[in-house]
Amino acid sequence: MDIPSEIPSSAMIETLPFFTPEHRKLARDVDEFVRREVEPRASSEDDVDGLARHFVEVLAKAGLLGCSVPLETKLDIRTVCLIRERLAYSSSLADLAFVMQGLGTYAIGQAAHDHIREFWLARASGGRAIAAFALTEPNAGSDVAAIQTTAQAEGDAYVINGRKRFISNAGIADFYTVFARTGTREGGRAALSAFVVGARVPGVTVVERTALMAPHPIGEIEFDNCRVPIEDMIGNEGDGFALAMETLDVFRPSVGAAACGMAQRALDEAVRYASSRKQFGRLLAEHQLVQEKLADMVTELDAARLLVYRAAYLKDTGSQRVKREASEAKLFATEAAGRIIDSAVQIHGGSGLVRGSVVERLYRNVRALRIYEGTSEIQKIVIASQLLKE
Repeated sequence: MDIPSEIPSSAMIETLPFFTPEHRKLARDVDEFVRREVEPRASSEDDVDGLARHFVEVLAKAGLLGCSVPLETKLDIRTVCLIRERLAYSSSLADLAFVMQGLGTYAIGQAAHDHIREFWLARASGGRAIAAFALTEPNAGSDVAAIQTTAQAEGDAYVINGRKRFISNAGIADFYTVFARTGTREGGRAALSAFVVGARVPGVTVVERTALMAPHPIGEIEFDNCRVPIEDMIGNEGDGFALAMETLDVFRPSVGAAACGMAQRALDEAVRYASSRKQFGRLLAEHQLVQEKLADMVTELDAARLLVYRAAYLKDTGSQRVKREASEAKLFATEAAGRIIDSAVQIHGGSGLVRGSVVERLYRNVRALRIYEGTSEIQKIVIASQLLKE
């Protein structure tokens, strides 16, 4: 089914105070890009790797990857959120292709040596290299400081050994931002450092491709005596934890934006179906219980979008307090999107369960958002800790 030439949220942002005229024009331009380049391929699940590469290519040609890759050190988070919302409205894979270029390069943009920074960021923004962010391990998910992968200094290099799990773009990435233990802090916690590691460096192996409920290029990587030049360390030894947390903090509101995009699509599909499907002699949209669902859906979506763009606006304008707001946005928007999409499936009835239907695809795709880049439970811990500091 074709999407509208303008995603409904594009009209809505005209009424919000968070955006400049440039942001509003960008939203309209990305709507057209999504309608032309993304939606015709959005339902395809046959060649996920090939489609992910294709999306990186067309995003680069459209100049959009420069919005997620930190070419100027500081990203405009409202721009990242606006793009992610529109991409996710059509395809979670296109959204992944966009944001992974940012997640995989953010630390490089902040702290790598100039020649390393310039090389990888130019290639990532131009679509000539696919990035990945290698943080999670089999025994270290939410607890980042429990990382067991090690990087041992040997002469003019570091030797990396260990495994990373649930790494998006594993198998198609050209380089990884890798976080490894280079020492132990007081109390036994890891002192982490970050490295940029080319995918073809000896000792780097994709040992498993992981099949998820929604198609996604993801897998497990092993580092076996992988030698990385000292100059490929990002920042100084021990800076890894701070760089990892800064990366996640910066992109956290944009996860909420992707959730809003999926929720908006689910709402639009539900309204369209309810306005055409008859039961008991009346349109579904004329039944009060369906109206109640639609009212709850749009209200939660409006609230989620306000939280997302408030957090993005605060980050962009240099507010000293953004951590709690970013976590609130990610928590509420992803949880609300799950409820909205579930309601859309319910309104569709049996048709919503048909494999390949839009709402069925959304139902599978939205679930991961409550887990990656900090689970909902972690967000609640962050929110409470920040509240208690105030």
